[in-house]
Formats: sequence, C-alpha cells, structure tokens
Amino acid sequence: MILVTGGTGLVGSHLLYSLAISGAKVRAIYRESNSLARVEKVFGYYTNIEEAKTLYNTIEWVLADITNLPALTKAFANCTQVYHCAAMIEFDSKKYETLKKVNVEATANIVNIALLQGVQKLCYVSSIATLGNTTDGKSTTEETPFNQNGDNNVYSLTKYAAEMEVWRGTLEGLKAIIINPGVILGAGSWHRGSGAIISLASKAMPYFTGGTIAVVDVQDVVNCMLLLMKSSVKNERYILVGANMRYQDFTKHLALAFDKKPPTKEIEQWKLLLVSTFYFIGNRLFGLKRRLLKTNVKSLYSNTSYSAHKIEACLKFRFTPVAETVIRVVKRYKMEH
Repeated sequence: MILVTGGTGLVGSHLLYSLAISGAKVRAIYRESNSLARVEKVFGYYTNIEEAKTLYNTIEWVLADITNLPALTKAFANCTQVYHCAAMIEFDSKKYETLKKVNVEATANIVNIALLQGVQKLCYVSSIATLGNTTDGKSTTEETPFNQNGDNNVYSLTKYAAEMEVWRGTLEGLKAIIINPGVILGAGSWHRGSGAIISLASKAMPYFTGGTIAVVDVQDVVNCMLLLMKSSVKNERYILVGANMRYQDFTKHLALAFDKKPPTKEIEQWKLLLVSTFYFIGNRLFGLKRRLLKTNVKSLYSNTSYSAHKIEACLKFRFTPVAETVIRVVKRYKMEH
C-alpha cells in the first residue's frame, strides 16, 4: 500500500493519477470532501471521463488531518511507501505558528510513524525555498547551505525545519528522498500557487518584474518522484527545476499562449514595496487581508539560479521545455474558463 498526503493538491492529484494508472494500491489523505472533485477532474486531463472515474475509485480515501496523530497513525496501516506532499504555503509572519504545526510538527509525526511501522521509503516534497544563495554568482545546488539567520520568510524556515525532521529520520533508519522543486506549473489548482499566476496572465499583465523565476512542469515532478522511489537511491535530495528564466521572458510565454500582448514595461521595486506598505497599514487598521507581502516583492526581484544537474545525471532525466508546459496548461485553463 502506498500512502499519499496532500493528495488533493497540485502535485498530489497528478501523482495519484500516475500511481492509479500503474495499478498500485493507493491510499490518500484528505481534509475536506469538497476538494475531492478536483482530483477526479485532474484525472480527466489524462483520459476520458469514464476511465478517470474508474481510476479515481481505486483510491482508498481517508479523512484525516496530518496534525492529528491518532488519525494519521490509522492512515499508515500496512503502508510500505509514503509520498508526503501536504504542506501549508503562506508567507505572512502572523501565520508562523500554524505553519510550524502543519509543515514541521506534522512532518515529524509522519517520520516517526514511518519509523514505527517499518515504511520502506519516504518521499518528501520540499522546495527550493530551503536552499541558500551563492555569493560567487554560480547556480545554487543541493549543497548550497541554508542560512537560518538570514533574511528568510516564515515559509522557508518551516520547510527547512521539516527537512531536518526527514534527515533525522534517516539517521534513525528511514530511507528517504527529498525533492526541492521550483515554481510548479500544472493544471488543476487555479486559485493558488502557480495557478494564480496563470489566472492573472489570462487578464493580460502590463508589467513584468526585474527578477528571475525557477519553474518546473508538474508532470516532471511526478515522474522524478516515481523514478526515485523505484530506484535504490536513498537519503538524497534533488533540485527539480526545468528552467531559470527572467520574469520578462516567462510572462511573454504566458501572454503569447493567451494570445495577449506581452508586457513591455518593468515595474520598479519601490512601487511594489509601496503597495505592500499600503496593504500592511490596511491590515493593521481595518483588518484587510495582506495581498502583497514584502517578502513576495523581494522574491520578484531575486536573481537566483538553480542547478538541476544532479537529478539529470542520476536519472538521465530531461525536463519539459517551458514553452511546451505553458501552452498545455493555458490550453486547459481556457477550456475550463
């Protein structure tokens, strides 16, 4: 039995299809029943409606919160492999305690139960946010150290701490793989993560920011996970980035896929920081939601490059070209909107 946490998310839903089509016995954790329809919809991206429903029904769904130890323990019964895809993505420092509970404490629970129940192998979906920056202009690799005392956002800190729980598990005998994907592009979740970027691009973006973005196709992420879990590789981490590109080029790909005019003007960083300040004041005075944090602005102007050489060498893997991914995802977005 294979257990998947975060099965209703972007990576989890595409992973579940690949596992289901392979004939594997799969159990997936969910928290809200209204999110299950999204998984069946994702299955429909790959096949006809009837087969999608049949494959979806082969999955054993378990209602559980990964922060609830008794429920989580029950979900682990007879599982030999675990794909831990569940996580909370949030950059507001006010949400730190919740982030810590979901990303760190829940991962510790998963590692502990895996050790107790003799799980053969664990795959943890982390992020490039847990990797450090180089000082010599070279690309960041799996060996680039993360500076916990640096100017990090709360999401990075909790995902890094979660990785430490996985490494702790390997010292106690657990076989594990950690993947560090960039911004994951894929269809199915249009209101958060990269899906929100796709939605924004559909309305035409007049400006671009001055930084770079590291992107990867969700199908490439899933394929790497499956190959690594089937291999003899253990206790390693891998950066999954198909391309490092300027936001100007990335937004151009999106605009052309939507038959829109590509943005031609770069918006200066101070202007976005000013908008962020207005949101901060509105949040403090009127309780309005902060839609643009300073940490998000900072990332939009970062020029960090990430190397995927390790995974390419290990699996002889070749990532999907960004243009191809964007065309496929935008086509699906158009069909649903």
